[in-house]
Amino acid sequence: MTINCKGKLIDLSTPKVMGILNVTPDSFYDGAMYKDEANIVSQVRKMLNEGASFIDVGAYSSKPNAEEVSQEEELQRILPIIDLLLKHFPEIMISIDTFRAEVAKQCIKKGAALVNDISAGHLDENMLQTVANLNVPYIMMHMRGNPKTMQQQTDYNNILKEIIFYFSERITKVRALGIKDIIIDPGFGFAKTLKQNFEILNQLEGFKITDLPLLVGVSRKSMIYKTLETSPAEALNGTTALNMIALQKDAKILRVHDVKEAVECVRLFNQFKS
Repeated sequence: MTINCKGKLIDLSTPKVMGILNVTPDSFYDGAMYKDEANIVSQVRKMLNEGASFIDVGAYSSKPNAEEVSQEEELQRILPIIDLLLKHFPEIMISIDTFRAEVAKQCIKKGAALVNDISAGHLDENMLQTVANLNVPYIMMHMRGNPKTMQQQTDYNNILKEIIFYFSERITKVRALGIKDIIIDPGFGFAKTLKQNFEILNQLEGFKITDLPLLVGVSRKSMIYKTLETSPAEALNGTTALNMIALQKDAKILRVHDVKEAVECVRLFNQFKS
């Protein structure tokens, strides 16, 4: 199970770790943490040294009830970061966390390697064709509505079945456009209640039916800190616990704020499995 990133085949048969770099002022955990170039470079160097295979850069907070950010502002935030990271780390594999086709296009043209779309093409009708034209791996997540409305859309009869149906429709569409490398993300915390998040985690093996690599992003999310009655800042141990469950249920990429701990989790999982 491989994906082609900038001509390099990355083997996902061994799980990989994706480090999160939010360059937004309002992300739920690390908003406004990385404002200047020195902090950004230092954090990315740390994540790469700790074993991150990808760095996921986002300039639009997708937390519940997040404020709208214009396309122009998103581009102004993210494009200089792509230049900065490639200047310091020429071999870096950058994933662009955006639902906008134009943002994806400009970032890939600057040298980013993947597109990570929380809406799977639903929030920008040009996204799927753009990704097909760019010929890059595409991470598509399950969500209903948008960040402002998603938590009012949590009514499901059979949540796993409905998410798989959602992906089957999306997969058919992107395959028809010629997109080859597809990764699916069940979207923990997006249009799901706390109980539904754990229901999905419990049934994660069900996504094997898609025959596609699975990305899991539970890092410091409310399903952890609300269950433990703590805060995002205190949710690292809970994140590690759920990451190990995800790996046991065939997750291929862990999207995390804390790379060192996730890489250790993967190493222990690989040892356990061998």
